[in-house]
Amino acid sequence: MTDIDGLLAAYDERMRGVPPDLPRGVTTERDGLLTRLTGQFRGFVSGPPDLGVRGAALDALIARQCAVFAARGEAVEWKTHGHDLPEELPERLRAAGFVPEERETVLIGRAREMAGEPVLAEGVTLRQVTDDADMRRIAAMETAVWGDDHGWLADDLTARVAAAPDRIAVLVAEAGGEVVSAGWLVLQAGTGFASLWGGSTLPAWRGRGVYRALVAARATLAVAHGADLLQVDASDASAPILRRLGFHAVTTTTPYVWTPGGG
Repeated sequence: MTDIDGLLAAYDERMRGVPPDLPRGVTTERDGLLTRLTGQFRGFVSGPPDLGVRGAALDALIARQCAVFAARGEAVEWKTHGHDLPEELPERLRAAGFVPEERETVLIGRAREMAGEPVLAEGVTLRQVTDDADMRRIAAMETAVWGDDHGWLADDLTARVAAAPDRIAVLVAEAGGEVVSAGWLVLQAGTGFASLWGGSTLPAWRGRGVYRALVAARATLAVAHGADLLQVDASDASAPILRRLGFHAVTTTTPYVWTPGGG
């Protein structure tokens, strides 16, 4: 029987500190137990499972983050988890003008159970990419899938590959010269974890096993690099697929976004 509490404890202990291998220009700052990142496409703040403050002190902590990013003219994402304390945090964030985005499920699985030769639909190929031109093709695909501008993603992926080429692997699924899906593996040094990101697929190519193939290919890379556990923040569309592959839900995560001027 899977030890869900043990997986969650490992996630909290190993995956919620300062991210390793930050791209050039991205800096980290601390405010109490909170970690703040600046210098990327939008700011980011996160903390441990218990921030250690309540009430007025929590409001003051939130207000300080808004002040920092207002001065920078940048939006900021505050990453929350369903099991975090204080329980009043989401309510306090909304009161300060933060807007919740889609809730996702944090899933964890054993890399060796997901690894294997990808099974590809006819006409689909997978390859690992590093060139800026391919990153821009990925961003264009993401823009088409989600209907908003994902141009920032090309610069973000290029910067991450430049900062730590041995810690990130970006894969594209192509058919007829078109990027139909993409996903990337991020190896978390010294944690035993690797995380899966991306996985968006053009509507015409859904239901053909492309997403599963990307998971298998990235899991194989994770095992080759010594990672035992895979972690995914999964949408409602992806979570059932991942559960069938052997991933286990350990908590939820909801990003709360604050934008200067409320825009």
